[in-house]
Formats: sequence, C-alpha cells, structure tokens
Amino acid sequence: MNPTAPTTAPAPGPSPGPELLMEQLAHAAACYYRSFAVVAGSQGLTLIQGKLLSLLSRPMPMRALAELLGCDASNVTGLVDRLEARGLLRREPDPADRRVKTVLLTPEGEAAVRRIRAEIITGLPGLAQLAAAERRSLSELLDRAFPHGAGA
Repeated sequence: MNPTAPTTAPAPGPSPGPELLMEQLAHAAACYYRSFAVVAGSQGLTLIQGKLLSLLSRPMPMRALAELLGCDASNVTGLVDRLEARGLLRREPDPADRRVKTVLLTPEGEAAVRRIRAEIITGLPGLAQLAAAERRSLSELLDRAFPHGAGA
C-alpha cells in the first residue's frame, strides 16, 4: 500500500428498507423501555409510574395524562393517588374549570424525574456517544418520520 495514496471512504451500502427501519426502531424502543423499567424500579416506581412522572414537564389535566399513557382515566386516578401519597406530585383544580383536576410535579417529583432521565442516559451509552450533529440529525429524522400527534 502506498502511504501517500489518497484514501476514499467505502461506498455506502444499499438504503435500508422500511422493514429494517421498523426492526431497528423496535429494538431501540425495547432497549429504552428496559432501561426505563430498571431505573424506575431503582426509584421504587413501576414503569408506568415513571412514565407518568416523565410526562409532567408542565401541569396537565388527568384526562390528557390518560390519553398519553393510553389507559383509562380510572387507572390514572390510581397512579396519581399512589404518586401523590409519596409526595412526587399533587393535583389541583384547573383555574379555568374547577371540575377538572390538573396534575403537577412537586419539587421531589422534579428531582425524581431528573434522576430517572440521568440514569436512563447512563444506561443507553450509545445515545450519549453521538456527536451533537448526529443527535440533531437523528432528532430531525424522528420528528419527520413521527410527527407529534401522528399515530397516537
């Protein structure tokens, strides 16, 4: 091999088809949920309790939480009861409609969400190893492939 000869990058392979992309997304989702379940468990939470807490980046009506979690409102009531008893969230009447209960994180709940997210990232080192430009590209591609609200 000539040390002064220019090197070229290998030619890219064929573009993956939608079936392969679905398998890769399913694998990524499974890795994420396994990590989430382990981390939530280390905090004394079930996966669904951890997911509920992580959805509360802003105060949210209980009905909206039920829709995001894909479960019945009565299930959310039980989840909120248990998390409220632990001091991780609280419910308040909606100022616009006092019949509606809004759920929000307490400072303890906010701290729990920060710990959960940090531990999940630690458990998924491949994400942290991506360069900033790669993370931006991945985020843009995911947003394009799965617009918020589509398929929910």
